[in-house]
Amino acid sequence: MANRIRLGFVGANVNSTWATQSHFPALLASPDVEFTAVCTTRPESAEEARQAFGAKLAFHDFQEMMASPEIDAVAVVVRVPSHYEPTKAAIEAGKHVLTEWPLGRNTAEAEELAALAQENGVQTAVGLQSRVSPALLYVKELVETGYAGEVLSCSVTTMRDGALERPSSRTWQRDADLGAHTLTIANGHVIDALRFVAGDFARVACMVSTQANQWYETDTQQFVEVTSPDNVRVSGQLKGGAAASVHVGAVPWAGSGFRMEIYGREGTLVVTGSVSSQRGEMLRVQGAQGGHELRDLELPERFVFVPPDFPQGDPFNIGQLYALFAEAIRTGQNRAPTFDTAVDLHRFVDTLKRASDDGRELPVAQRTPSP
Repeated sequence: MANRIRLGFVGANVNSTWATQSHFPALLASPDVEFTAVCTTRPESAEEARQAFGAKLAFHDFQEMMASPEIDAVAVVVRVPSHYEPTKAAIEAGKHVLTEWPLGRNTAEAEELAALAQENGVQTAVGLQSRVSPALLYVKELVETGYAGEVLSCSVTTMRDGALERPSSRTWQRDADLGAHTLTIANGHVIDALRFVAGDFARVACMVSTQANQWYETDTQQFVEVTSPDNVRVSGQLKGGAAASVHVGAVPWAGSGFRMEIYGREGTLVVTGSVSSQRGEMLRVQGAQGGHELRDLELPERFVFVPPDFPQGDPFNIGQLYALFAEAIRTGQNRAPTFDTAVDLHRFVDTLKRASDDGRELPVAQRTPSP
């Protein structure tokens, strides 16, 4: 294996919104990963991507890319309903694989992929970037080392813009069965950030709702029915005893972004950002001990895994994820969120959905440690 991890990228279309905002600039700036191969669904777009990113190889069939001996690992960055097939093909070809969150359309797909990866002995990473955010890594350490003392109460709110008008190419997420909506994606990232920092839930009550049940397609000039939820409200208790609440919503205008508050016997921690826990600008961390005035806390350099000149904004945490993914491939020690992490979150989201459907508080299953 070369010094840099040779990566094949499924979903390398140069017009891809999320990959263009995050993955492509992160890979081009990465000292750990070589952008070796690109894969799209058409020869023309694959060649366009190869030239745009300086990749060595271009494919329009992901099965052919998986067979290449010139790549060590694969990134799967396509729409959620299409995660399963290329991820499975990569694992079966013995390639290490990084797949965006959610890992699959449902928990069954995620469980199958995680089990297959374990059977084939490949390293995995999933796009739960909150777990590699320097700010949240620092807050997790502060909580664990007693900055706030015993945590009594915590809350998270995240309100993100969710346009009621969009072109038909962007209305596919209206179908809840496709697994890409506020409950799974925005809420998944945000509630995972809370669980990562403050600990798992012991029991939860939840209300999941679709407040906007139609979207307007600007090109077809038609309204389409929406079944995907856009608001998630969670109330519960963490295993450590703290009371916890979460509200994640897609709102039409001027979403207020991300805010996490942790209150303990000895102090308070507050984390804020203009978008969400896993993306956007570097989160702001503030704290107070023995007083009522918050002050800014400086983030330690030890939680930064990318070079000082690395692109800021959306590429940053993606770069952090690729750095830990490359480290896992080289050393076998995986500090990144893995497919097992993803399965655990898929199961927790299922519990939230059941709690909402049943209208009652539910216990949260204990996490099963990886063997």
